[in-house]
Amino acid sequence: MHTPKLQIIRRASFTATPWKNGGGITHEAIRVPPTGDPFRWRVSVAHIDVSGPFSEFAEYNRKMVLLQGAGLDLRFGDGTHKSLRKVGELVEFDGALAAHCELLKGPCVDLNLMTAKSDGVAARVERFMESLVVSAGRNETLVIFAIDRRFKLEITAGKTVTLEPWDLAVLSHGSGRLHRLETANTFGSTSVFLATLNFASGE
Repeated sequence: MHTPKLQIIRRASFTATPWKNGGGITHEAIRVPPTGDPFRWRVSVAHIDVSGPFSEFAEYNRKMVLLQGAGLDLRFGDGTHKSLRKVGELVEFDGALAAHCELLKGPCVDLNLMTAKSDGVAARVERFMESLVVSAGRNETLVIFAIDRRFKLEITAGKTVTLEPWDLAVLSHGSGRLHRLETANTFGSTSVFLATLNFASGE
């Protein structure tokens, strides 16, 4: 039996780096492996201040979630387009496609997950009122990103940690439960980005 492994990356520790095309700044939370290119997967938070093209990442699949702002439209080189209009909305696209971002009403911030096309990944945004069960099986890594509210993560090994908005947790070989933390002015559901990375084909 594998021992659950949990890594916590706080928002304050993200590393600011320029976009590959120089058009903006991204704040890198985690890169695997931690140095060099190509990487296998990466989580970052990008600040988009003006409309313009995205960098090309032809060897990667991309997931984007709106974290802040009024939204944006993405127009791709194959003629398709996708939109993020509300905080917590998710889009997925091939990093090989030329992509142009059009801001709707001012700057936005978005979460980015890039994964090598050789690896399997299933991403979603969950909204829960009280608690939510999460798990990562054999050869799996679960990315847990707090979108809008703080919550507690309790894993089966007995470890408990609180995630603030935009904090990241990475869980391997284990399961746990997210618990909403109530405050006097907390209304509605809590949103969390979850991505299961499956490395069975590459290890």
